[in-house]
Amino acid sequence: MALRGGGRWARLGSALRGRSSGPRDAGGTPQHRDLREALRKIIDKEINPFVDKWEEEGQFPAHKVFKILGQAGFLGVDKPTEYGGMGLDFSYNIAVAEELGNIRCGGITMAIGVQAGMATPALTRFGSHELKKQFLIPTIAGDFVACLGISEAGAGSDVANIKTTAVRKGDEYVINGGKMWITSGTQADWMCLLANTSEGPPHRNKSLICLPMNLPGIHVARKIDKLGMRSSDTAQIFFEDVRVPCKNLIGEEGKGFTYQMLQFQEERLWGVATALTPLETIIQETIDYTRQREVFGQPVLHNQTVHFRLAELATEVELLRSLLHRAVALYVEGNDVTKFASMAKLKAGRLTREVTDSCLQFWGGMGFTSEVLVSRFYRDLRLVSIGGGTDETMLSIICKYMEILPR
Repeated sequence: MALRGGGRWARLGSALRGRSSGPRDAGGTPQHRDLREALRKIIDKEINPFVDKWEEEGQFPAHKVFKILGQAGFLGVDKPTEYGGMGLDFSYNIAVAEELGNIRCGGITMAIGVQAGMATPALTRFGSHELKKQFLIPTIAGDFVACLGISEAGAGSDVANIKTTAVRKGDEYVINGGKMWITSGTQADWMCLLANTSEGPPHRNKSLICLPMNLPGIHVARKIDKLGMRSSDTAQIFFEDVRVPCKNLIGEEGKGFTYQMLQFQEERLWGVATALTPLETIIQETIDYTRQREVFGQPVLHNQTVHFRLAELATEVELLRSLLHRAVALYVEGNDVTKFASMAKLKAGRLTREVTDSCLQFWGGMGFTSEVLVSRFYRDLRLVSIGGGTDETMLSIICKYMEILPR
């Protein structure tokens, strides 16, 4: 298991903690770069050579890939060392997220994000020691695949409107309902489930529960066929009188909505970070292609409209990175960064659409084929606009924090 027994990655985590330069730089220190370099070697050897095959098959082997990442420590960079993590601050998690953008598809990166930074923050912060031993340790090690059960067919960004219930009966919860758009849902060993545990106000009646996925009454209805993120399995799941011990409750009953909102901060920052490298890659590959592609006797890149547009897009990506790193630095210092995280998520969602669409135009007919990366990211990166909250959701949060909504 990662970071136990004085292994190589335990030494790396210890070295990085010892040399940390503090939160003033959210990702550009030599320590962050060392971590990224180590991850890049795994991506180049264990993931990218197989991406095309997994995209074709519509699923990647999560247990195999997560075990490789878990043994190297990359599924618990900011998790406590006593549970197998590296014990580093959240900025290192974001450095990992940026480097994962070098994977040549979006689906695997998204699934790793759920495993390392979306299904486990509340468990890490509020879960009991017993729950952490049962679920967090094997998730960090890559022995368990985790999924996050929030969205439903009628409640995505509107978390308060979920209908799944977990009714306490004796020392068990009885769960009924269903979840939709569940990343890694067909392969998951456990789910961080949000359910209504009382009939009180919608922001105070929800709880997070660690739910083993092998219990009677859990039905994986289907693997959803998606436009993009092809190599990540996404499931619709139903619960019929599923019984789970009350001790599987994360933290306090009724605090699930609050816990999930805290998880969303990290999820949105992670999502922004994973988009940066693909956007840069698309821009650079478009520069290379338009330098070679000739139209009317000259390279497409030599048209001022083209190279000015690419320069403008590159500038927008760099501005987004600056906003992300500011938000992360504030978060590491213990600040509430809901406004900045929402701003970054809003900008990332719009920029992924803008960059992929603009660059695809410069590829001409070739951009419409599956042979080039720009077409794959044209499909995959659009999920940045949806996952973790739509543009409208982000705008509403920003308006609330700016106090400009009607009273």
